[in-house]
Amino acid sequence: MSPNEPVPRGRGIRIAIDRGGTFTDCVGELDGREIIIKLLSEDPSNYADAPLEGIRRIMSHFTGREIPRGAPLDTSQIDSIRMGTTVATNALLERRGERIALVVTQGFRDCLAIGNQSRPKIFDLAIRKPDVLYEHVVEIDERVTLEDYAEDPERTVTKVDVLAGTEGAKTADLVQGASGEAVRILRRPQEESIRAQLQEVYNKGIRSIAVCLMHGYTFPDHEALVGKVARDVGFQHVSLSHELMPMIKLVSRATSVCADAYLTPAIKKYISGFQSGFEGGLGTRSVKEDKSSRGARCEFMQSDGGLVDVEKFTGLKAILSGPAGGVVGYAVTSYDEETKIPVIGFDMGGTSTDVSRYGQGRYEHVFETTTAGVTIQSPQLDINTVAAGGGSRLFWKNGLFVVGPESAGAHPGPACYRKGGPATVTDANLYLGRLLPDFFPKIFGKNEDEGLDVEASKAVLQELADQVNRETGKNMSVDEVAYGFLTVANETMTRPIRSITEAKGHDSSKHRLATFGGAGGQHAVAIAESLGIRQILVHRYSSVLSAYGMALADVVDERQEPDSTLWAYPGQAVEELKSKMEKLKEKSRQALRDQGFADEENEIVFEEYLNMRYRGTESALMIIKPSDEDDWDFGNAFVKQHRYEFGFTLDDRDIIVDDVRVRGIGRSFRRTEKSVDQQLKELRRKDVEQDKVYDRQQVYFEGGRLDTPVYKLADLSTGHSIKGPAMLADGTQTIVVTPTSTALILDTHVVLEHEPDSKAQKEQSGQDDREVDPIMLSIFGHRFMAIAEQMGRALQKTSVSTNVKERLDFSCAIFDATGGLVANAPHLPVHLGSMSTLVKRQAEIWKGNLRKGDVIISNHPSYGGTHLPDVTLVMPAFNEAGDEILFYAASRAHHADIGGITAGSMPPHSRELYQEGAAIKSEKLVSQGRFNEQRVVELFYDEPAQYPGCSGTRCLADNINDLRAQVSANQKGISLIEGLIEEYGEDTVQFYMVSIQKNAELCVRNLLRDVSRRFEGRDLQAVDFMDDGSPIRLKVTIDAEKGEAVFDFTGTGPEVYGNINAPEAVTFSAIIYCLRCLISEDIPLNQGCLKPVTVVIPPHSLLSPSDKAAVVGGNVLTSQRVTDVIFKAFQACAASQGDCNNLTFGFGGNVGGAEGEAVKGFGYYETIAGGSGAGPTWEGTSGVHTHMTNTRITDSEVFERRYPVLLREFSLRPGSGGRGKHRGGDGVVRDIEFRIPVQVSILSERRVYRPYGMAGGEDGEAGLNLWVRKVEKSSWETSLKRLRASNGQGGNGDATAAAAAAAAGEEKGEEEVQYEERRFNLGAKNSAPMKPGDRIIVCTPGGGGWGVPGEEREVDRRPDPRAAWRGGSFANREDLQVQV
Repeated sequence: MSPNEPVPRGRGIRIAIDRGGTFTDCVGELDGREIIIKLLSEDPSNYADAPLEGIRRIMSHFTGREIPRGAPLDTSQIDSIRMGTTVATNALLERRGERIALVVTQGFRDCLAIGNQSRPKIFDLAIRKPDVLYEHVVEIDERVTLEDYAEDPERTVTKVDVLAGTEGAKTADLVQGASGEAVRILRRPQEESIRAQLQEVYNKGIRSIAVCLMHGYTFPDHEALVGKVARDVGFQHVSLSHELMPMIKLVSRATSVCADAYLTPAIKKYISGFQSGFEGGLGTRSVKEDKSSRGARCEFMQSDGGLVDVEKFTGLKAILSGPAGGVVGYAVTSYDEETKIPVIGFDMGGTSTDVSRYGQGRYEHVFETTTAGVTIQSPQLDINTVAAGGGSRLFWKNGLFVVGPESAGAHPGPACYRKGGPATVTDANLYLGRLLPDFFPKIFGKNEDEGLDVEASKAVLQELADQVNRETGKNMSVDEVAYGFLTVANETMTRPIRSITEAKGHDSSKHRLATFGGAGGQHAVAIAESLGIRQILVHRYSSVLSAYGMALADVVDERQEPDSTLWAYPGQAVEELKSKMEKLKEKSRQALRDQGFADEENEIVFEEYLNMRYRGTESALMIIKPSDEDDWDFGNAFVKQHRYEFGFTLDDRDIIVDDVRVRGIGRSFRRTEKSVDQQLKELRRKDVEQDKVYDRQQVYFEGGRLDTPVYKLADLSTGHSIKGPAMLADGTQTIVVTPTSTALILDTHVVLEHEPDSKAQKEQSGQDDREVDPIMLSIFGHRFMAIAEQMGRALQKTSVSTNVKERLDFSCAIFDATGGLVANAPHLPVHLGSMSTLVKRQAEIWKGNLRKGDVIISNHPSYGGTHLPDVTLVMPAFNEAGDEILFYAASRAHHADIGGITAGSMPPHSRELYQEGAAIKSEKLVSQGRFNEQRVVELFYDEPAQYPGCSGTRCLADNINDLRAQVSANQKGISLIEGLIEEYGEDTVQFYMVSIQKNAELCVRNLLRDVSRRFEGRDLQAVDFMDDGSPIRLKVTIDAEKGEAVFDFTGTGPEVYGNINAPEAVTFSAIIYCLRCLISEDIPLNQGCLKPVTVVIPPHSLLSPSDKAAVVGGNVLTSQRVTDVIFKAFQACAASQGDCNNLTFGFGGNVGGAEGEAVKGFGYYETIAGGSGAGPTWEGTSGVHTHMTNTRITDSEVFERRYPVLLREFSLRPGSGGRGKHRGGDGVVRDIEFRIPVQVSILSERRVYRPYGMAGGEDGEAGLNLWVRKVEKSSWETSLKRLRASNGQGGNGDATAAAAAAAAGEEKGEEEVQYEERRFNLGAKNSAPMKPGDRIIVCTPGGGGWGVPGEEREVDRRPDPRAAWRGGSFANREDLQVQV
């Protein structure tokens, strides 16, 4: 058999189907003949199931006889059916899955309700977290933990002989888990107790359960017991987390196991109905068992791009079933193994635009993604939804062209669908001649027999043009407005595409763009131009590529096991990993054999992976085995990949193996087509003949409409070259060939070749007399923000510390020449307005003394800093002559330790600034490109340790590496703006820097006018208090005519001899954050927001402290109270928890500087969620971060793996939210037990003054911090004996006293000393030396209620338009990007 022939599988028709949301695409093949069928996914008046109907039509076509609808289909004529389906995705989106219960370890009942504690959108006061999938929770009284901890300076490793899952593990206190880690069994579950709990759930009618216990990924015994009992009770579906995905992270694993229990029954129900439509069986088992050759292979596409037998298809792996086929389709048809040019997949349909990437000859998988608000931990193709597709709605808002994210959907759809829909991208394309109604199916109108309605599109676009002209005073034509929206739509899609590729170290311009889906061909050239891509590939089946991809896909069997091996090559560790890998391969091989694949014909191949990371980081990389068969040096491959993705390596750190993974591949079809590159090499080009022109159309391109030839794709032959402008079309797609592009026709593809524009500047007239072009303003708004975002990507990529790299505790921004903010990616609310203060101050200090390549470092509160851990680097960008600064790039990162009196540099008791660590007013860190590392050592390590009781930084290497990362982020920003200047000219860029600030200013002025009308011109006043009684008082006076306001904080308390003083920059941050929330629409975040606002801060107050005042709490506590006071004045909502609940613990340091002894240790810092305040149309949200912070919490299992702690409880605090018409959100309870001696500090607020209710709502509960410790139990008898013994001392009674004391001591020794557990209130701010067994319980505040309790609720439940979007690595990272 030649390698290009298909593997023989049978005798019949091969069918591939993609059941999408709107259309079901079917591809049938028999003996080299193919048929394409496209039908509606829902058409109940004609058929019950679209895939069955598609198969009926394909079989009728190939057999030559019409098979009646409803007749069972004869499987003896079918070789295989391959299918992708949206059944699971739809069930998830619409929450129509099975009723389920979640079984968790006691203390973690709310682990999914809290999740990672961050809120999805930082500016939404009405916080909407996705609903949980379960309806009941069972807490099992069991507990295990890991014996060793990763941050141990001594690197202790406990060796254990007893293995989890064996008979010995039933009685041993210490066992070796599946990951190789030592696991301590603290409490074993009681079978009868579990049975009683599960029976209670079963009696409620629930038949599907999800089980996820703490550390179940490595110690599965307790989960297995629960599973056994559940099956005995009678549950029909039981999902166990260690069987589905044995990876660390409780929340991700629990969400995944819930998704599986929720969706798998729905999948099975659908498959059962599907199978009933056939005469004969489906699946591998039916092929083996059916004696009469009536069985047919049936495989479903999984989220990882591999097929699986119908009987093994589960809900967890079905979520990306359809889109995965598209990725396989373009990967197989567009990638060439010889040239190895990577491909970006651009799938633009009617309701979504998905982006993915294929390179190095293998699929890119991610292991944690979010879809429909549910975080899934499972191998999935990295598919990211970046826009709402052709149905994206068009808006004119706040002086800007806005596209999406709202979608018109399939109903009513775009205006041209004749259902009264709104203006969309599809309407703009149709009106401009870029969509051809003649080639579109006539399925619209009352009788579903009419074509697209161009006049309806014109009408809605005319309305938008009238609105634009009315508000701007311009006279833009409908053509110009429609084209403006398309330009902005392309820019909206380009931003995330660039982020997705560049975040992993790839250069987007080095790729090809493979476009598919109905709308991709209309936008492909513009997207490619923005990305610097020269070649676009459009497959002949691009409109049904997902179905076609099913036909080309392989059957896949994934196996994975956890590990914790310290990498050492060569050595015993490698041999153990090889053994584990071989066992996984054998299991996978057997599974594929069972599906009919044979080893001897090279049908089974393996991809072998190790999931590796540096010790002390969480950025694991899945490393594929080096290509040489005998080469097992995964470590070298990891180092190379780490350098490529992140730009650095950590040579002094150990490499840890977290997981061993095998991907077994059953090769089912082999392609015979030549690759694109082979075809291009052999192609004989010829200009297309004039007689091939089907029609001519007036199509709008930049500058106006052009007479454009239209070609039918079917009329063009291989080798034809079509110069733009041109339109190529068939019944399923329209391809726009722009005037600067050429289309080439290959056997398999249309190739669009585009020459990027030369860097001729798009210069316009002088700045003084120029008018603002609203399209250009919208474009520059995106461009400036994209620069800030890409700076953030560069910083995240090249940073080292967990705080910056994983928690993304940083902000990046660009500023004009005066230090005014131009664009700040919305990473952290507390940084929004404060960086500008620092940049302005540094610009004044260094005026005339900066050179190209210089970088300034500062963190001092008096110089625009917030608190000392937030270190800011500022870099100037000069004009070409080098004599004038045009703008600045700046990055601010929270360094986890910069010295001071406590580990983590967040001391609760600091009184002076020096106690909080390194304080840097203004230093040149980099001089003309030279990084001064010696000065960093002095500033961060030596100088802080000179003060009494203080240490230098406890993680100097991380500080240095993160500072270097900040420098590279600033350089990235400067090079990107230099590129913008090269493209548009210096004057144009400067003009739109000013214009975008004016746009934000206008938005705020309009808001202030609206507020003044609502309050009938009255001043707004409010006061609230810090826990020490310090008032923060505000009066807002609005001039409605000018749209200006004075925020006057006169009456605020004096500077405090403590650390809740807040530098002035913090107040500016709070104001800009609150204004942005109140506008409640996306507007540019820049200096213009503060232009209409005058801020009066009384000197010497706690909001304007002196140079040496302690301020560490100002940034994280006082900022929250300032926010509360502003919202109270505007009567916007009830108070949220008003706190960050900053908890730190650790040991070690170099107290005393060079004279003192440096002790190796660690420091840990976290902030803890609480309740959010209710509002006029929303309930408060429980267990979430609010206002000025949004940090994620460390996952419970990772927390115990890294630190010597036992997390006893992390749950919601019932009843802590204030009652009201709309109830405030509840706080949380976090109970941590320490296993070694550590210093523990808590820095918090709202322990005295409760979060206020509003409009008659009640206050939320105050927080409470408890220290639980064992103290010696005393009685009055022992106290009396000790008193008598001590009274005997003195004078000549020394001997008697000594004897009495000795007797008391003996008596004490004879008695067994008894201890009792006592709880001590730590207050809001305290530090305590905790011993092994001591605990801290942090009970966080709830949010205030809104409205009088008992009144009828008026909750607005409009869904987030992005809720349905697929979120691969990009969405997951975006969730992280709003940290403090």
